[in-house]
Amino acid sequence: MTTALVEAQDIVKRYGPTTALADGRLTVLPGESHALVGRNGAGKSTLVTLLTGLQAPDEGTVRFDGEPAPPLADRDAWRRKVACVYQKPTVVPELTVAENLFINRQPLQRGFISWRALRAQAAELLGTWDVHVDPEARTADLKVEDRQMVEIARALSFGARFIVLDEPTAQLDKREIERLFARMRTLQQSGVTFLFISHHLQEVYEVCQTVTVLRDARWITTAPVADMPRAALIEAMAGETLAEQAVDIREVDDSAPVLLDARGLTSDAYEDVDLTVRRGEVVGLAGISGSGKIELAESFTGLHTPTSGTAQLGGKQLPFGDVQATLKAGVGWVPRDRHDQGLVFGMTIGDNATMSVLDRLGRFGFVGTDRKRAFATELIERLDIHTEGPDQPVSDLSGGNAQKVVMARALASDPRLLVLINPTAGVDVKSKESLLARMDSAREDGTAVLVVSDELDDLRRCDRVLVLFHGRVVAEHPAGWRDHELIASIEGVDHG
Repeated sequence: MTTALVEAQDIVKRYGPTTALADGRLTVLPGESHALVGRNGAGKSTLVTLLTGLQAPDEGTVRFDGEPAPPLADRDAWRRKVACVYQKPTVVPELTVAENLFINRQPLQRGFISWRALRAQAAELLGTWDVHVDPEARTADLKVEDRQMVEIARALSFGARFIVLDEPTAQLDKREIERLFARMRTLQQSGVTFLFISHHLQEVYEVCQTVTVLRDARWITTAPVADMPRAALIEAMAGETLAEQAVDIREVDDSAPVLLDARGLTSDAYEDVDLTVRRGEVVGLAGISGSGKIELAESFTGLHTPTSGTAQLGGKQLPFGDVQATLKAGVGWVPRDRHDQGLVFGMTIGDNATMSVLDRLGRFGFVGTDRKRAFATELIERLDIHTEGPDQPVSDLSGGNAQKVVMARALASDPRLLVLINPTAGVDVKSKESLLARMDSAREDGTAVLVVSDELDDLRRCDRVLVLFHGRVVAEHPAGWRDHELIASIEGVDHG
């Protein structure tokens, strides 16, 4: 039996009331490329923080070469074991390649840095691992793929032979991806082992020998890639077989007028997006993180400004880059983060719920207290917010009730377009159902609804779901889709 290079067993990790990993397991053999896959929130990132010594598990063990993992405080020991190359570079862009390779451990001569020795050591290190980069080049001037190879070389120079690649292809084009995979295979032959995390499942089949699936914070399966057909892999990630899941399909009124009409929307996050939402229609936006779905939705709320393209709401031009103007134009929205963007925690529930409609509750800047309280009380009842009343501080509320306040404010202005970004994130099951019921009633009232979510339950209520991948709309699924179909589009699986 070959001793596992890395082994994580029975891992549990909690952050307050949230269990990020309930049963984390991973066994990586020397010299392989091992894929770690799962949907957003499956526990992949948490497992990586434990495997790289950034945090300790609450329960379970991590071992390297059969030995217990080093203490968290011994960073040098961790560097000799493992390194992670993230999507965003950890190199210092203004330093040269040589300086980055030996940062904080430059060769000294009489107490001063020996630049000649530094360049020579860097050239030797790069040559050893067949990395064709000029040691004197400024790191900021390198292509993404070369920057990644510099980070890998730096990790190998500490003695680590286990490299975690976290979404390494997210910023690479097809030819750069092929070159990265060729370099990975060469390094494998030299005894380097990879843990490969990617949302593009096609890549798992191209470069990995083994795959481990996490779902809902638990280990689901580990198998040779050759023994795991794509359909089986997606089933493992989705938690359903292809025959499962009864679907309630609604009839869409094709004669309903188009309320939101966007054409050719382009920015640094998305490209050439056409999008329509009819009166009384709910359209979902799905995609991995970095797909552009959130920025696209935020464009309609005034938070994100496209560089080109137009959007009309009810036949009138939608003002980009101006939150107040979009509110007046008829947009209500639930932002992606209720703590940072959704609530003012020093204010009451009533103040938070009505701040978007103060102009309706009074004249010349004066708002009648009784009128505001009555309006807030009506919203509290409408959304079933569990509170002592509108004067209670919003900071007293649970996550689910706080999110209902954000939804109440979005609905207070009777919007023609309701934009919901992660509307049920971090709420309990009962609150989730209540929030989704409000979405249903907004549709019945004739509101056009746009929903962005990583939660399949949120998207299941949509009349259709558009999938974004690397900023482009790549698929549209009418109501009645099955989980494996949507996940295949989200993860960029090539069905060819």
